[in-house]
Amino acid sequence: MTRTPMPSRVRTAFEAELARAYAASPDTGAMWTALERAHILSQNWAWPHTRAHWHMFRLAVRCRDRKEMAGQVVRILVAGPGSLAGRVPQGNTGRTRAGLLTPMPIPDDLVALLGRAELPVGPAVAEGAVEGRAGQ
Repeated sequence: MTRTPMPSRVRTAFEAELARAYAASPDTGAMWTALERAHILSQNWAWPHTRAHWHMFRLAVRCRDRKEMAGQVVRILVAGPGSLAGRVPQGNTGRTRAGLLTPMPIPDDLVALLGRAELPVGPAVAEGAVEGRAGQ
């Protein structure tokens, strides 16, 4: 369970990914990629995690993707409590197609930024979400 403030290096990277998403407009693919990375960075902190899903919801509206909109509404409601309880699927990109509780590999650069000490030990980590890095 992470109730400590988001470390400044992670906060800086999170805010940079949000900014990158909006700078990528009108390329919605690049926008989604940046928001997914922001989501991975934010998962362990309730408010940033909820903010990531809010930005994803806004992009889903822009894309007129009703399934993604509905999925993001659910995620907005559960993101904060899930983070506070330490029950987040590490590495999950936050998109509806990813599955609400599916752990996923964390990109190597984000693992290095987050550091193992900041990744909670729980079901997602035990199932190899951190060990099975993206790109391998």
